[in-house]
Amino acid sequence: MKFLPPQEVKPRLTGGGEIAFLDVREQGQYGEGHPFFATPLPYSRLEIGAPALLPRRSAPIVLLDDGDGVAEKAALRLAGLGYSAIAILDGGAAGWAAAGFTLFKGVNVPSKAFGELLEHARGVPNISAEEFTSMRARGEKLVLLDGRPESEYRKMTIPGSTCCPNAELGHRLPLFVSDTDTTVVVNCAGRTRSIVGAQNLREMGYPNPILALRNGTQGWLLAGYELEYGADRIYPEVLPKAARAESRERAAALRARHEIPVVDQETLDEWRTDNDRTLYVLDVRTAEEFARGHLPGSRHAPGGQLAQATDQWVAVRGAHIVLTDDTGLRAAITAHWLRCMGHDAHVLDADVSALRDAETGMPEIAAATDPLPDMDPAELASGLASGSLALLDVNVGMAYRKGHIDGARWACRPRLGRLGLAPGTPVVLTAKDRRRAQLAALDLAGAGIGPVHYLTGDRDAWTAAGLHMVETPDDPGQADCIDYLFFVHDRHADNLEACRQYLAWETALIGQLDEQERGVFRL
Repeated sequence: MKFLPPQEVKPRLTGGGEIAFLDVREQGQYGEGHPFFATPLPYSRLEIGAPALLPRRSAPIVLLDDGDGVAEKAALRLAGLGYSAIAILDGGAAGWAAAGFTLFKGVNVPSKAFGELLEHARGVPNISAEEFTSMRARGEKLVLLDGRPESEYRKMTIPGSTCCPNAELGHRLPLFVSDTDTTVVVNCAGRTRSIVGAQNLREMGYPNPILALRNGTQGWLLAGYELEYGADRIYPEVLPKAARAESRERAAALRARHEIPVVDQETLDEWRTDNDRTLYVLDVRTAEEFARGHLPGSRHAPGGQLAQATDQWVAVRGAHIVLTDDTGLRAAITAHWLRCMGHDAHVLDADVSALRDAETGMPEIAAATDPLPDMDPAELASGLASGSLALLDVNVGMAYRKGHIDGARWACRPRLGRLGLAPGTPVVLTAKDRRRAQLAALDLAGAGIGPVHYLTGDRDAWTAAGLHMVETPDDPGQADCIDYLFFVHDRHADNLEACRQYLAWETALIGQLDEQERGVFRL
């Protein structure tokens, strides 16, 4: 296997050529410290995520782990999928730090840092929770829009807000505001989407007073106010003809102002056949619109989230990115932010809403392997009673804590070897996502452990077969629960200290950037 020193890898990340720098550790390990340009692709779901994140099999790839051999395992698996230019970072994350390079805590760090830089560079105005409450109490004309996806909005939001994800804000604002003097306030859970969402509307030329709610729902909690849970005020899905026409006009103006490149179908077809350049085709509309019809070969990537968490869709630096939508506005604003973050983003000159081919695009698929045979709950119950097999739960650690079959051991794919299973041990795997079980089975079989089966049925079927569900709030322990990043999630449980720590982390990001990392941003 080819190993590269950090001093060689770091300049390549911004050297102009393509490169995918993949952190194959689990989410918790990644979040506790990773290189700025590293993209997370945990080994536990490597073959599931690789086809979408790495669409060109000959693109250069560098793998990062904890120096514990997981990168070598990942390299073999990727090679088995046809990837041909794989190297491993010598020394892993510790080697990166030893070379004098920063390991950044948290997730979606480039997008988070971009939000902080954007606020300073373009003077995005904001308002505190206290100021907003005073304006509302005075009866001033206000609209509060939550720029997060519906799933996050329903968990918790600020009372009175309406869900309108960031890329939809400018496209749908005429549905919420019919004059120019109503103040529009955009919130999220923290900072980035509030800042970017507010600036979306300013870039599109809306004349209203537009503000970001400072520190989002966390700032609201820290100010002593209560959040609303289970809200269902969702943006209207249907856009009237006049609003669609206005959206097209704003798209044209935005493209001209920022010189956002547009490609036609012929150019896109040429790029699709280019074996020397990676291509991502991403549809930035809503999930409902995408499901009704989209460009064949495109993937759904809602524009607000694509800007907020770019590394969930794009792993290869230097790749072509082509964005599609209907009126061009959502694609244009998302392309603008991606270009500001140093990506080669373009807008497709086409209204993809006219398509009615609802094929699924590029699904995430597991590695080709023999089907994992099933085992029914009754047979498992008998095997557990006799001690003739081992039951492994390969769900994420926090799911195991919340509930699993009594007698099951938690198993994380990169650490299967620590379970001490003897060769020839029969194993039954349980997981909500069967693909996770199938990948774990590959490694178990490689170690001579098996036969391996997959448990069928649901909790009711398991209980009917005499299997009991138990909770273990502290098992796996925090040190072992490597697929969960605790400091990010505790802030959503009304933990005020966690909120303070998170906001301090976010605002401190730009101070950690070196010249190379800061240099990719075009603001």
